[in-house]
Amino acid sequence: MSAPLPLEGLRVIEFTHMVMGPTCGMILGDLGAEVIKVEPLAGDNTRKLLGSGAGFFPMFNRNKKSIAIDVKNPRGREIVLKLLTDADVFSENFKSGTMDKLGFGYDALSKLNSKLIYVSHKGFLPGPYDHRTALDEVVQMMGGLAYMTGPEGQPLRAGSSVNDIMGGMFGAIGVLASLQQRARTGQGQQVASALFENNVFLVAQHMLQYAVTGKPANPMPNRISAWGVYDVFTVKDGEQIFLAAVSDTQWAILCEEFGFDDLKSDPRLGSNNDRVRVRPWLTAELRKRFADFSAAELSQRFEKTALPYAPITRPHDLFDDPHLLATGGLAPMTVAADNTGAGREIDTRVALLPIALKGERLRVRKASPKIGADTIEILHAAGYTQQEIEELHQAGVIGTQPEIEPEAS
Repeated sequence: MSAPLPLEGLRVIEFTHMVMGPTCGMILGDLGAEVIKVEPLAGDNTRKLLGSGAGFFPMFNRNKKSIAIDVKNPRGREIVLKLLTDADVFSENFKSGTMDKLGFGYDALSKLNSKLIYVSHKGFLPGPYDHRTALDEVVQMMGGLAYMTGPEGQPLRAGSSVNDIMGGMFGAIGVLASLQQRARTGQGQQVASALFENNVFLVAQHMLQYAVTGKPANPMPNRISAWGVYDVFTVKDGEQIFLAAVSDTQWAILCEEFGFDDLKSDPRLGSNNDRVRVRPWLTAELRKRFADFSAAELSQRFEKTALPYAPITRPHDLFDDPHLLATGGLAPMTVAADNTGAGREIDTRVALLPIALKGERLRVRKASPKIGADTIEILHAAGYTQQEIEELHQAGVIGTQPEIEPEAS
C-alpha cells in the first residue's frame, strides 16, 4: 500500500504451528505488524506435511520473520524473554500447559511486560471439554457442521480448514480489540479463541432455525431451501452450473428471459414462499428445461440479466480467474517446493486478505520464511554481538539460514 500499514510498529512474537495460530499472525502481519515466528531448530513441523497439508505453511506464514531457537535451553528461553520485554503481542496455539512449562505462560509474561496482549488459540475454551485434543474435523463432527454439510447419515467435513482459519481470525479480532483497550488503560490482557466455539458460531443460524420453527435443520443436501430456485443444474454435455432466483423480481426476469410464460403465470409459483412449497416439482421442471443449454450460454444469459449464477470451479482453477487477476486479488510469491527452503523454489500466486483499505489490497511483503532466516537480524537488533551470536550458534541454541556471516565493517 502507498500509505503506512495500520499495524506498522507493532511487534508480535508467535509460537504457532499448523493453521489456527499461524492465521492470526498472518492477518496481523498482512496489516503491517512485525511478526517473529519462533521455530525449533529443525523448523515448524507443519513444513513437513504432505497431501492436503502441503499448502499450510506457505499460505499462513507469509509476512513473517523466522528465528530458530532451542527454547528448552535456558539461553534460548532467555532470548525469547528478551524479545518479549518490548513486544506488543504473544501468540500461541500449543497444547494447554506447554507454554507454562517453558516459562512463557500468561502469568509469567504479563509480569515481564504488563502491556503484552497474550492470545491463545485452543481446541476449546475453558470447561468440561478443554482436556480433549481437538482438530478441525473433530469439532466439525461434534459441533454439527459435518452433519449439516453431508447428506443424511453421511457426515462430511467442509472442504477447507474453516474452523482453524476462522479461529485464527477471531484471535486477531481479539488482539485488535485489546489494542484499542490498551490505548485507554495502558494494560495488556489475555485473549482466547477456540475451534469448538468457532464451529458453534458457524452453525448458530441452524440452532436459531430450530428455535424459531421447532423443526431440526436438515443437512444441506436435504435442506428445505429458503429460495425457490437455488441449485446446481446438470446441463448440456454433462456440465454443471449453479443457478438461482431468490426474489420475485428475479423469478420474473428468469421467466421472461427464457420464455417460461406458463411458469410465470402459474398460481402455484406466485411468490418465493409459494415456489419453496413446490420446490421439488419446480426444480425437476427447470432441470428438464435447462438440460439442452450449455453452461456457457446459461452463464451469458444470467450475466446479461443480472441473475445469480456460478460455474463449478476447482481451487486450482482460481489461479486463472479473470476477476482475481484484474483486481489484484492474487499476489506473486515464491515458495519452496518442500517448505523448508532447502529445495527448489516455485513462483506462484497467493490469495490476499479479502479486504481493501482505501481501495488498495494488503500485499505480500515477504514470502513464508526459510527456517531461522531472520535469526541473525533479530538478535543483532536485540543487542547481541556477532561473537555472542556465533557462540549461541556453536552451542546449538540457535539455528540460522543462511549461515552466519561476518559483521559488515
